[in-house]
This record gives sequence, C-alpha cells and structure tokens, in this order.
Amino acid sequence: MTAVTPSTPQHTISLTTRLVRGLARWLWILPVLAFLALGYFIIARPIQVLPRITLSPGYLLFDQQGNRLTSEDMRGKITLYTFTHTACQPPCVATSPFLQTLQARLPELEPSDMPIEFVTISIDPERDTPEVLAAYARDLGADLETWHFVTGTPERLKWVIGGGFGVYYDRRDDGTLALDTAVMLVDWTGTLRAEYRRSLPDIEIVLRDLRLLQQELNNAEGAGRLAYEAAHLFACYPR
Repeated sequence: MTAVTPSTPQHTISLTTRLVRGLARWLWILPVLAFLALGYFIIARPIQVLPRITLSPGYLLFDQQGNRLTSEDMRGKITLYTFTHTACQPPCVATSPFLQTLQARLPELEPSDMPIEFVTISIDPERDTPEVLAAYARDLGADLETWHFVTGTPERLKWVIGGGFGVYYDRRDDGTLALDTAVMLVDWTGTLRAEYRRSLPDIEIVLRDLRLLQQELNNAEGAGRLAYEAAHLFACYPR
C-alpha cells in the first residue's frame, strides 16, 4: 500500500498570501493615525495638567500652638504655602487675606478625599511667637484644622524659604523686613506644581489649578493615568 504525503492545497496558500499582502497594504495607515491622534492631543489639549516643577523643600517648623509641623505632615494633601510676618505693612504685600478669601471659596470645588490645606510661614521668628501667631490666626478667622501658621529658627527659615522655595526676604539695616510676594502650590507627593510670584494671583486661576490637581488625582489609576502621563509628556499646560 502506497503512503500518501499530506500537502497544503494551492488555493489555501494563495488565500494566505493575499491576506498578508492585504494587511501589508494597510499597515501604513497605523502610523498616520497615530500621528494624527498625537497632533490632536497636543493642539486640542483634551487633558490639561499643571507642570511638575520640582520637589518642595523638607522642613521642621513650629505652629501657632507650639507643635511641630513637618513637610511629611503635608504628604497626601494639596498645600498652598505663603510667606509673611504679622507686622506686614505696605509695601509688604499681605498674603493672609488672600488665603482667607480662598478658604471661604473652597466649597466651590468638587468634593474630594484629598484635603486642601494652607501653611503660612512667618519670616520674623523673634516677633512672631506661637502666641502672636495664634492671635493673628484668630483675627483672620482662620480654620486652624486646615490652616497652619508656622515659623522656626532664622537658619531653618532661610534654608526653607530662600533655598527651597527660592523666595527672597531679608532684614534691612533699619530693621524692616523685605519680602517678595509668592504663593506656592504643592501636591500630595510633595511636588511643586505652581508658583505665583511678584504679585498675588487671580483667585480664579488658583481655583482652576486646584481643580486640575483634583482631576489628575481622580485619574491616577488605570487607563486615565496613561492619558495624564501623556499630557505631562507633551506639556499640556493651561494657558
């Protein structure tokens, strides 16, 4: 009995060849579609993010109750930092009334599990003792659950404010204090995300930036995270 060697039918080979050639003919469209999608993402900016500027400085300071407050205490929170002293008079720009207004408007934001807190750092530790800072906070009607008034030794303050945040301040020969106006927005990882310098920012811009951080946090897992990382990659920053 003669053995029969199995063979592939000729029409099957032809069909496979045609399929491969057909796919090859259309493969060119994939990079084109990817390029168009990328162009749309960059131009239309369907997702906007705040830049990741740098890590904010670590610190150990003392609040209006004489308790320690450290940068680690602010991990897992969105924090706005301001710099002032209780004797701030023009041309010194008082940042605390700005935060006072902002605190009253925080309920306009979407409810979130991520706390938003304020840290006001006094540059005048000799005058601004915990007792003075506590009275200053009471006069502002500050919510001390989420607003911290802190100071520290001159050396630590210089390292945190001047070295870490890059905000200039100094004591003049006549004893008055010079201080640049600055508000710093730091995210839950301790990363600086926005700097408002030279003058107080528009409160609507700060509220917008807080919303952007909340949206980014809400998309920190799954497919949404990839889209937000792409937005960071292509610098889709708000104008």
